[in-house]
Amino acid sequence: MRIIIASRKSDLARIQAQTVGEALRKENPDLEIVYNFRESLGDKNLNDPLWQMPEKGVFTQDFFEDLVASRVDMVVHSWKDLPVEERSETLIAATLPRKDHRDLLLLKKDRWPRIRGSGEVEIFSSSPRRAYNLEGFLKEALPAQIQKVIFQAVRGNVPTRIQKLLNSDHVDGLIVAKAALDRLLEAPDEEYSAMKKDLRVAIEKCLIMVTPLERNPTAAAQGALAIEVKTGRKDILSLLEKINCKKTFEAVVEERNLLKEYGGGCHQKVGISVKIRDYGKIVYSRALTDKGIKIDKIDFFSSKENIEKASLDRLFPPEISKAQWFRREALEVSLPSGPLWISKDEALPRTSQIPVGSRPVWASGWETWKKLAQRGVWVSGCNEGLGELEENQLDLLYGPLKWTKLSHLEGHQSTMKNFPTYKLIPLETCPDIRGKTHFYWMSGSSFLRALKVHPQIEEAKHFCGPGNTYDIISQKVPVTIFPKYDQWKEAVLK
Repeated sequence: MRIIIASRKSDLARIQAQTVGEALRKENPDLEIVYNFRESLGDKNLNDPLWQMPEKGVFTQDFFEDLVASRVDMVVHSWKDLPVEERSETLIAATLPRKDHRDLLLLKKDRWPRIRGSGEVEIFSSSPRRAYNLEGFLKEALPAQIQKVIFQAVRGNVPTRIQKLLNSDHVDGLIVAKAALDRLLEAPDEEYSAMKKDLRVAIEKCLIMVTPLERNPTAAAQGALAIEVKTGRKDILSLLEKINCKKTFEAVVEERNLLKEYGGGCHQKVGISVKIRDYGKIVYSRALTDKGIKIDKIDFFSSKENIEKASLDRLFPPEISKAQWFRREALEVSLPSGPLWISKDEALPRTSQIPVGSRPVWASGWETWKKLAQRGVWVSGCNEGLGELEENQLDLLYGPLKWTKLSHLEGHQSTMKNFPTYKLIPLETCPDIRGKTHFYWMSGSSFLRALKVHPQIEEAKHFCGPGNTYDIISQKVPVTIFPKYDQWKEAVLK
């Protein structure tokens, strides 16, 4: 069987189309694949910002016409480029596993002293969503007193935009979709070797920061591929069914449906990201719609049904501040070399200095990140409170990294080496948990301490975030995951 796969002609578009072709050939070794690469309207017009260009299919309309006319059998798109309105003549039949859909900041190392001294940072980005989300974020995330964030429009493919950044004498950084850069860096074919080498040289000149979804939800469908076919092509649909990633498809369809509710289109300041995990679904939404509606929320839908409700007086803790079982006592240590994964900002000794750009630093969550930034630490990203098993996906940017976790003396050993910087001292007066039936635990150590003092809580209902805390508690009692305390409280409160 012979099929024609079409896409745009940029390096990224060709790599995406070839990735789909290889996935199909793996399932069907006798398949003959022909590629049809061409420019779209969006590729030809590199002067106007995307949000000022015709709204419907600036990168996709030409290919739609080829499909309808049966000149090609399928088209591979970056799914975020497709209009949210469905068309009866074609359909999105499949996708592959999604790449990291977060945004990435590349900031020139040689500009950092100027940024720190002036309190201003200038960033290449043409996205209204990114400008809306990232102005406040960068003021908190960068380890400097930033008063002003300026965004400058930029067009072109990823390598072109990166080169524009390096050539600019006044712009400090660039925001790109991390998935795009990842795909370029992992392209296996020899034809991309020169491009990859240039990217490596450019990245080496930059500081790297992966923006968290809770502060910067991405464009709906970012990081996902869409395989579009003509309606009624049962032969092609049967081929694609074997390579379709159902989890990615489900998440992206939900993102696009939510975007459609807000009006759709890249001109809007709308970010929506869906994560599907075994324990449930997390939906990050942040937007300022054309109607002036502000949205800023993180919804969680547990995979566990029929969660038992309780009144406030049965919940522990009723507030996060009332969940203290220990005090922390710092240990005298010298930091190990290499990348650091920091569980709490207190885990980084007050006497320790980490020069900007000297090593990768990763935080457990956004609150820890902010506190580290206030101490002058450049944080490359965080796990958003989803546990240390949540992959940071940095290997394509840095190469394989061996992380050391800064934590307490009896910290749980898992995928990383634990390096203790403090120890936990039990408080003489424990929290009052008499009559409590529903517990949310921020750490496994707190649970074990409470269980030792009050063994009757073994019969209670227990909840916690994913990761090590869940691993520790689940060895003793049944426990249900809620990523954040507020989500749990809203779900269980009568």
